[in-house]
Amino acid sequence: MLTKSNFKEWFNRYKYAELASTSAALLTSLFSKIYSGLTTAYLITFAEYLAFYGVILITSYKKTAYQNKLEDRKTTFREILSLVKNLVLEFGYPAFLDFLVVRPFCMYWMPILCGNYFFGIILGKLTADSCFYFFTIINYEIIKRRN
Repeated sequence: MLTKSNFKEWFNRYKYAELASTSAALLTSLFSKIYSGLTTAYLITFAEYLAFYGVILITSYKKTAYQNKLEDRKTTFREILSLVKNLVLEFGYPAFLDFLVVRPFCMYWMPILCGNYFFGIILGKLTADSCFYFFTIINYEIIKRRN
């Protein structure tokens, strides 16, 4: 059952990564003046991924390290491997589909369909994010229940 606390938890988990990836998408969209639409779509996708997963990895590690510090113990290599494994399980196939198909498609076609490049990039990002987060949140909840 979905509750307000679920949405708050998801929002808090993804907000900084989403802010970083949105900024990266908008900055990278400036390459449209240099490269073709499809090349720019993939550059935007790559920049978003680099920003998003960089923030997710850093915040997840910091959370684990902080928890260990509270318990007065060191973060082990095994814990880091477990963290990475859980991130791969959470984001794995949604990221694969998103990177190869959904996001480049949305980043290429939405500006064309909207007739406004900036609005199209934002709409493309929102559309791709909706598909991505649908599967990612399902995975996140499954991992939470297993742990």
